[in-house]
Amino acid sequence: MLSTKMIGERITEARKKTSVSQAGLAELLFISPQAVGKWERGESMPDILTLNRLAEILGVDLNYFSENFQNQNEKQNEDESTVDESESVKQKKINWNMSQGSWVDADFSGLKNLNEKFSSSHMKNCKFIGSDLSRIQLSDNHVLGCDFSSSNLSNSHIKGSHMTKDVFKDCLLKGTQFSGSYVSGCDFSEADFSDAVFKSGGFEKNKLEQAIWNQSSFHGMYLADLVFEGLVTDCYFENCAFKHITFENAVLTNTFFKNKSLKQVKFINCKADRMTYEFLKNGKADLTGIELINT
Repeated sequence: MLSTKMIGERITEARKKTSVSQAGLAELLFISPQAVGKWERGESMPDILTLNRLAEILGVDLNYFSENFQNQNEKQNEDESTVDESESVKQKKINWNMSQGSWVDADFSGLKNLNEKFSSSHMKNCKFIGSDLSRIQLSDNHVLGCDFSSSNLSNSHIKGSHMTKDVFKDCLLKGTQFSGSYVSGCDFSEADFSDAVFKSGGFEKNKLEQAIWNQSSFHGMYLADLVFEGLVTDCYFENCAFKHITFENAVLTNTFFKNKSLKQVKFINCKADRMTYEFLKNGKADLTGIELINT
C-alpha cells in the first residue's frame, strides 16, 4: 500500500489535471475542504470507499492509488526494452487488503485479484458485478444483499461464512469450495457449479434456474427448498439431510446418492441412467417421476 504522503501527492496531481479546486472536490465528496487539504499534505488518508468515489470524480482508475500504478512520467523513464510491454504488466492489480472491514452500499464492480483481501468482513448491499474474484478466500464473512452477477468466483474457498439474499446470476463457480458455510435466499440462476464442492453447511431456498451441475458434490450438507433442473452429470450426494428437494425436468446421469433416506426428494418429469436409478432405488426414493434411460 502507498504511504499517506504518496496518496496525497496522487490526489493533488489528479485534482490539478482536472482543474478542480480543493473546495470543489470537497463539495463533490460532501466533506470539508480541510479534510481534502489534510489528504494532500499527507496528514490523513481517505478510506477505500472514498477513494473509489475520488477515482470516479477525478477520472482515474482505482489502481491509480495503488503502489503498483505507473503514471505517465514514470513510463517515460522506462528502458526502451519495456516500451512494448502489455498493459496488464504496466498497470498491475490493486493491492488493497479489505479484510476485517464493514462495507455497506459499496460498488466494487470490475475489481480483480482480491484473493484473501475480504476475509472476516461484513458486506451489505455491495456490488461486485463483472468482477474477477477467482481464487478469492472468504473466511467468517457475513454477506447480505450483495450482487456478484456475471463475476468469476472459480476455484474460490468460502469457509464458515453466511451468505443471504445475494445475487450470483451467470457466475462462474467452477471448482469453488463451500465449507461450513450457510447460503440461503440467493439467486444462482445460470451459475456454473462444475466441480464445486459443498461440505458441512447449509444450502437452502436458493434459486437455481438453468444452473450447471457437472461433477458437483455435496457432503454432509443440509439441503432445503431447492429445485434442480437440466443436466445433473457425475454429481455426488453423500450423507446429506434433504428437506423439500425437487428435481424437475432433470436428466441425472452417473450421479451418486449415499443417504439413509431420500423420502424428502421429489422427482418430476425426470430421466436417469441405470446406475443413478439404482442408487435412488436403494435410498427408497419415490421413482414415479423418473423415466429410466435405456443404454
